[in-house]
Amino acid sequence: MRRPLIRAAAIARNATKPLAGAVVGALAVGLLRTTRHFDPIKTADFFGAAMRKIGPRLSEHKVGRDNLTAAFPEKTPEEIDAILAGVWDNLGRLAAEFAHLDHAWQLDRDHPENGRVEITPRSIELFDQLRNDGKPALIFAAHLGNWELPAVAAAEHGLDAAALFRRPNVPAADRIVQQMRSVKMGTLIAGGPTAPFKLAEALQKGQHVGMLVDQWYTKGVEVTFFGRKTRANPMLARLLRQIDCPLHGVRIIRLPNHRFRAELTEQITPIRDAKGNVDIQGTMQVITSVIESWVREYPDQWLWLHRRWR
Repeated sequence: MRRPLIRAAAIARNATKPLAGAVVGALAVGLLRTTRHFDPIKTADFFGAAMRKIGPRLSEHKVGRDNLTAAFPEKTPEEIDAILAGVWDNLGRLAAEFAHLDHAWQLDRDHPENGRVEITPRSIELFDQLRNDGKPALIFAAHLGNWELPAVAAAEHGLDAAALFRRPNVPAADRIVQQMRSVKMGTLIAGGPTAPFKLAEALQKGQHVGMLVDQWYTKGVEVTFFGRKTRANPMLARLLRQIDCPLHGVRIIRLPNHRFRAELTEQITPIRDAKGNVDIQGTMQVITSVIESWVREYPDQWLWLHRRWR
C-alpha cells in the first residue's frame, strides 16, 4: 500500500509543477511591473528591510551561515549574523533596482556628485582603453554588490559588449526578466550548450564578453576559495586560450546613501603552460583569488546563500 501512495504523491507533485511555476511566474511578473511605478530609492529601502526580516526564515540562511562560519572561523556568531543581514539587505535592494534597470546607471563623469555612481580615474582610463583599442576582451564579475549594473554601464558608455546570463526556470518570469534586461545591456547570450560558441563568435567580432564566474560548477576545474577546494566554470579560461585578448575584472560596490562605486581591475595576466598556452586551472585560480579579495573586503555584499563548496 505504501509504494502506490508514494507513487501517487510523486505523480501529483509532478503534475502540479507547471501550475506552481505559472503562479510563481505570475507573481514575479506582477511584482516587477508594480515596482516600476514606485520611487526606486524608497523601494530599495523597503525591499532591503523586508529581506532582512524574511531571509533568516528561509533555508538559504543556514547555507549562508555555514559558508560564512567555514570561511571566517575567527568571526563571532554576532559578526556572522551582521554579515548575513547585509547579504539579505543587498539582495532585496538588487531586486528593487532590477525593476529600474533602464535608468539605474546614473554617472556624471565631470561631476560624479550629481549622480549615484562614482568611478576612479584609473578605472575610467581602463574603460576608455577597452572601448577604443579595437580589441575584444574578457571581463569577469561576481555576485557582489549590484552585479547587473556592469552590463548596463558598458552599453551606456558605448562599449560593445556581450554578457552571458542564466535564464530563470519559470517561463513567465524568464519573459519579464528578458524584457528588463533588453534595455541598454548590450548583447545577451543565454547559458546552455551553444553558449561557448556564441561567446567565441562575439570575441571574434571584437566584442567584450562578460560573465559571472563565482558559483559552483559540477564539471569545473578545481580551485581554492577561502582555503577550501571548490570547482569553477572553466569557460572563460578556455575562451582566453582560444582567442588571446585582454582580461579584466569588474565590480560595482554598494556605498552608503544609495550610491555605487564601479571599479575595473588592471589587465590580469593568465597563467601559461610550458608551451605558452593558457593554463585553464591556473588561470581560473588567479581569477578566483581576485574574487576572494573582493569578498573579503565586502563580505556582506556577496551571495553567500548558494553552496559554493560541496
